[in-house]
Amino acid sequence: MRIHVVSDVHGRADALAGAARGADALVCLGDLLLFLDYADHRRGIFADLFGEQNAREFIGLRTAKRFEEARAFSARLFARYDNPASIFEQRIKAQYAELFTAMPEPAYLTYGNVDVPRMWGDYLKPGHTVLDGGTAEIGGWRFGFVGGGLFSVYRTPNEMSEEDFRAKLDAIGEVDVLCTHIPPAIPELLYDTVARRLEQGSAALLEVIKRTRPRYSLFGHVHQPLVRRTRIGNTECLNVGHFRATGAPHVLQW
Repeated sequence: MRIHVVSDVHGRADALAGAARGADALVCLGDLLLFLDYADHRRGIFADLFGEQNAREFIGLRTAKRFEEARAFSARLFARYDNPASIFEQRIKAQYAELFTAMPEPAYLTYGNVDVPRMWGDYLKPGHTVLDGGTAEIGGWRFGFVGGGLFSVYRTPNEMSEEDFRAKLDAIGEVDVLCTHIPPAIPELLYDTVARRLEQGSAALLEVIKRTRPRYSLFGHVHQPLVRRTRIGNTECLNVGHFRATGAPHVLQW
């Protein structure tokens, strides 16, 4: 059995179209949308709406952890529109339409923290299975999926409390492969070497891995991790990579 796994697609519809080539199925761990591109300020919804210079300034404020200033700056820009929520939603829908058109079948998907779950249903193909607090059998192995992220200073669209995240983990039970968007709360897996900060990880996920001992814990979220993989007992914990940057899936075979 050969499964290709991607995470943090962030608008890479071009690479997504071929991400399952040679595989029996694709697993996608979320973050399909590109709101901001920290590497190329011309890209993303924010730059489309307000231009490269404003995107650069907004990113600079967030990088400097001046989050209230960043939110105020963004609010002033959105105030240019009579209906800013509608304008923003139109851009999200356009990205989702392109991304789901490119998404191979069969694919098993869960949400990232920057995704908008309520919009996915309009774009799914028959071969797409979305799981969040649910399981699927793939090639004789049981896969469990929990999407989204934890509450953060970035206030991305799909964040929740650790308690709500834990409840979804508990609903899955024991699995062979535990698929989440965010990593377990292990510092070396959470530290982004380019952004120079610790991203959000789940203590509940770490506890579940120790208790249920899946073969693999697969995740994304941290784009340039200090360490991509580590072991917790019998479990290999693996960041499957920043798909926007690499355009290449992680290959899982058994």
